[in-house]
Amino acid sequence: MRAFVITAPGEAGVREVEPPEPRPGEVIVAVERVGVCGTDMELFSGTMSYLHTGQAAYPLRIGHEWAGAVCATGDGVDPSWLGRRVTGDTMLGCGRCARCAAGRGHVCADRYEIGIRGGRPGALAGRLPVPVTALHPLPEPVGPALGALVEPGGNAMRAVRSAELSAGERLLVLGPGTIGLLVAQIAAARGVEVHLLGLTASSLAFARSIGFEHVWTRETLPGLRYDAVVDASNAPGLPALAVDLVEPGRRVVFVGLAGTPSLVDSRAVALKDVTVVGVLGASAGLAETVELYASGAVDPRPLVAATVALDEVAAVLAGRRRPDWGDAPKIHVDPRR
Repeated sequence: MRAFVITAPGEAGVREVEPPEPRPGEVIVAVERVGVCGTDMELFSGTMSYLHTGQAAYPLRIGHEWAGAVCATGDGVDPSWLGRRVTGDTMLGCGRCARCAAGRGHVCADRYEIGIRGGRPGALAGRLPVPVTALHPLPEPVGPALGALVEPGGNAMRAVRSAELSAGERLLVLGPGTIGLLVAQIAAARGVEVHLLGLTASSLAFARSIGFEHVWTRETLPGLRYDAVVDASNAPGLPALAVDLVEPGRRVVFVGLAGTPSLVDSRAVALKDVTVVGVLGASAGLAETVELYASGAVDPRPLVAATVALDEVAAVLAGRRRPDWGDAPKIHVDPRR
């Protein structure tokens, strides 16, 4: 089958590889749609931290935001999975340690991450092997594009939950990229007043185009009470700003990652009695995200600028975008093309 393979920093292409066979407890998914995210770009450029800690190594087959249909099942798997449209968890714990037993498999020390960590192949290929325990069925209203947006949506869902806001309260989201906009959409669907802080005119204009009125730069941000702040950016200076801006006694959520360390003054956290929450992965937010998309209360499909073929992925990872794609932040791949 055809698969997208990264062989070294900045070097990648489509190769013919052996198709997977299902192991016991696994299914094989015929992939229909895959999202490209910032982690994929870091793996391509060589800057992703796992490459420097030994948790990932070239050659790499990326792709962890995906949707498809089960086309084969391994021993011990209910054959009723065949033909079902699914997405799945990226974080695959060992299933044996205390963290996995406590439901925290996404932080298992021995976890695999599909398309990212431990050599587990990703979805930028014709077929993807997945443990049946990681699958989430997709109902009819959740087509390929929505299905491939479940994983980033699960991260956003966890961030919104962690903010602990009620309808009518005010949320500030730092970074109007895919995750930030998903946070904004989910929070708005819950009746929260959403404000977005961005950097570029194009990203701010896009946020306005999908219905967000309160969109600011650092210079124009009004001095309001922000009942929670979610940092969905990759800017090392914004975590400290989030702590500075949040209402005392409330919550800051970090779901974005900078390429260099971020400095936060713990005195500010303590003296404001702020709760700081970090979010890693979508695991605990996937099922609710599927239900939310199926209900129609949130439709993130406008966030997808284009759907490209497998042989266009290297250009996307290098940051090259066609002008006709517009300013939507997400690029999808149809590996069948």
